[in-house]
Amino acid sequence: MRTQLFQVSTLYGAATLAAALDAGQFGPRDHARRLLLVSNNAEIPETALRLAEMTGYDAIAARFDGVIDWNDAIRPHHPGTWSPRPEEAPLWQRVFRTAWDLDDAPVELIVESIQVNPARALAAAFAESSIQVYADGLMSYGPTRDDLPQSIACRIHRLLHLDLVPGLRPMLLTEYGVEAELVPDAAFRRVLSEIAAAAEGDPQVERAVAAAPTALLLGQYLAALGILTADEEEELHVRMLRSAAEAGHDSVVFKPHPTAPARYSLALNEAAEAAGVRLTVLDGPLLAETFYERCRPKLVVGCFSTAMLTASVYYEVPVARVGTRTVLERLTPYENSNRVPLTVVDHLVPDLEGGETPAVPGAAPDTLAPLVRAVGYCMRPTSHPALRDEVAGLLLDLARDERTAHCFPRERLTELGLQGGTVPRQRSRLRRGLVRAGR
Repeated sequence: MRTQLFQVSTLYGAATLAAALDAGQFGPRDHARRLLLVSNNAEIPETALRLAEMTGYDAIAARFDGVIDWNDAIRPHHPGTWSPRPEEAPLWQRVFRTAWDLDDAPVELIVESIQVNPARALAAAFAESSIQVYADGLMSYGPTRDDLPQSIACRIHRLLHLDLVPGLRPMLLTEYGVEAELVPDAAFRRVLSEIAAAAEGDPQVERAVAAAPTALLLGQYLAALGILTADEEEELHVRMLRSAAEAGHDSVVFKPHPTAPARYSLALNEAAEAAGVRLTVLDGPLLAETFYERCRPKLVVGCFSTAMLTASVYYEVPVARVGTRTVLERLTPYENSNRVPLTVVDHLVPDLEGGETPAVPGAAPDTLAPLVRAVGYCMRPTSHPALRDEVAGLLLDLARDERTAHCFPRERLTELGLQGGTVPRQRSRLRRGLVRAGR
């Protein structure tokens, strides 16, 4: 019997896989042995929340025939940095087959983020295995972050993703001819309900529900990614709270990122007291979606969190953004993989600080797909050279539109030689020289 190895690092990703399994997208239950391979990719895994500690994890894990701890399997190496050297890959495969009782059965890999470890490490160790990729967030709409070796790219035959922006097709892996396939909305919604049911009686959830909040604020801990400083992110959360208060919400819940420092909550408490807002911090091992299920808020506020789109698509909760434009304009380098998620949210979701009315975005407008293709090309032009002529035409309109012009910095357009960039200095000198020479 073949073995399917499902690699996960988040409960949201595990829920995506569970929904795909329930929908029959991995074949009949008795046709394969299914193993859940859990990795903790935090900078210091020993101090971070483990996936098994998340509320609802047990219900997900029950769908598999066994669970493997990837961190233990490669200890003392870190899952974010370790990959077997080419000459050692066959030996590592034998080690894993023995440790996981795989014998000589065929192995299929189902992984997240094939561009990086641990997915790349698994693909290297099991060099003959077919690969399927699943995407549990907005990054699937952007280009593949890094070039893949042909030895890996030729084995990928499907990208599974959630329909977070109905009508928008993923750009991820398209340069390798990989087809995208949707995980059914109904199946994912049922899994989220199952996870929420596991929170029955949770004192944190009950306390939050009792506060009768009407707005939920989503933290992301962008300081960990080097996008903002800790102070700037602290201020971003305060801006979310003030904006919600100005919109008429006097009881809010803050859902911090699991790795966020406690000081964020302290700063918010002070801001809430000053604004006359009742603040409840939901910092337990819970998905934000569990709160949507248990206490339907009237507003979800974030910067560019995937959970914002989950709220609108699966729960029809109005959403609004705060600080998205600022983060988008400061993001470096231009090819940073967070750029497309930021662009999507900036284009779709109302700006709460700007006085726009929160809304359920619904299907992607006609303007979104061309914008995402243009940004994706500017991020990774060598991966999508066929888009150049289309993007050059689009930029004439996009760069003149105040809603999209900020997505295309002059410096980047100059680097790519596209409309809207400046003439490179050496070309300017050459042009002046030709003018003086009368040519």
